[in-house]
Amino acid sequence: MSLKVGIIGCGGIATGKHLPALAKIKEVELVAFCDVILERAEKSCEEYGSEEAKVFSDYQEMLAACDLDLVHVLTPNSSHAEISIAVMEVGCHVMCEKPMAKTSVEAKKMLAAAKKTGKKLTIGYQNRFRKDSQYLHTVCSEGELGDIYFGKAHAIRRRAVPTWGVFLDEEAQGGGPLIDIGTHALDLTLWMMNNYKPKFVVGTAYRKLAEMENAANAWGSWDPKEYKVEDSAFGFITMENGATIFLEASWALNSLDVKEAKTTLCGTKAGADMNDGLTINGEDHSTLYEKKIELEPGGVDFYDGASDDPAYNEARAWIDAILNDTEPLVKPEQALVVTEILEAMYQSSASGEPVYFEQ
Repeated sequence: MSLKVGIIGCGGIATGKHLPALAKIKEVELVAFCDVILERAEKSCEEYGSEEAKVFSDYQEMLAACDLDLVHVLTPNSSHAEISIAVMEVGCHVMCEKPMAKTSVEAKKMLAAAKKTGKKLTIGYQNRFRKDSQYLHTVCSEGELGDIYFGKAHAIRRRAVPTWGVFLDEEAQGGGPLIDIGTHALDLTLWMMNNYKPKFVVGTAYRKLAEMENAANAWGSWDPKEYKVEDSAFGFITMENGATIFLEASWALNSLDVKEAKTTLCGTKAGADMNDGLTINGEDHSTLYEKKIELEPGGVDFYDGASDDPAYNEARAWIDAILNDTEPLVKPEQALVVTEILEAMYQSSASGEPVYFEQ
C-alpha cells in the first residue's frame, strides 16, 4: 500500500528532518509540496517528489487539488492549528511539527478536530525515538526507578541563537528557546514520568543577552532589533501527585553546563540521567551503584538492527501507525499538556505569580 503525502512548509525542518526520513520509506509517495515561497516548494519537489508531484504556494489550493492520505505541517507555530485543522477536515491524517500550537486554546481546537474527524494527529517530538530515550522509557515503564517524584528537563545552549527564518519573531512563534527547544526536554520528562496532570507552574523568562551587539553565536551575531523573544527561561512545575519538575531552556546563557533535549529523573528505587550518555543510579544490597548504559549498535539485544536516526524512526513509526490503524507514539493529548505548561510559564513570568491549572 502506498500513502500519498503532502508537505506544507518546505523550510529547514522539512529539508533537514522530514523529507529525508520520508524518502527512505517505501510505502510513502511524496506528491504535493506547498510553501509561501514557491521556490522552496519547487526545490523540495525536484529533490523528493514523485514524477507527478505538484507544487503550491497556498495550502488550501493544495488540499483542494490533491487526493492525499496524510500531510506534514511544518510551518511557523502560529499557523499550526489553522492548517492542521483544515487538513483533518478534508480527511487527511496530520503530523504537525512541535510544539503542537502557539497557544493552548489552538492546541485544544486541534485535538477536538482530530476527535471529530477520526483522523490521526501526532506532533514531531523526535527525541522520543532516540536510542537512549527508548531504553530509558522501557526502564521507567517497567518500574525500575520506582515512583519518579523529581525530574529536570534540560535544554541549555551557551550561544546558539537561530538567526534565520522567524525564530526571533514572537508573533509567529509565541516565544524563544522555551517553546523551541524547552518543549522537547519537557516532552521527554513528562513521557518518562508518565505524568500529565500539572497543578501549578512558576516561570521566569529573561532577555539579558538579547540586546548584545556583535555577540558571539554559533550562527553569526543576532540583530538586537529583530530579537523579540526571551534568551532563556526557567520553570518550577508541581504536578497533582506532588511530583516536581525543573525546566531550563536557553539559546544564550553564560554557562558551560550545556545539554539539549535531555532529562534527569529521581525515583524511589533508582535515578537516571542523560548528562554524559545514559546512566542509571541506585542502591543494591546497601551499596550504591552507577550503571552506564552502552547503546552502540549490537551492544544491547533490544536494539539489534535498529536505526540510529531519530527522524527516520519517528517517520517509520508514524507511517506504521497509519498503515496498521494504531495510535501514534506521540499522542495529541500529551502534546497539549506540554503546550499548556509552556504557556503557563510565559504567563507566570509576565505576571510574577504562579499559574494554577483546573483540577
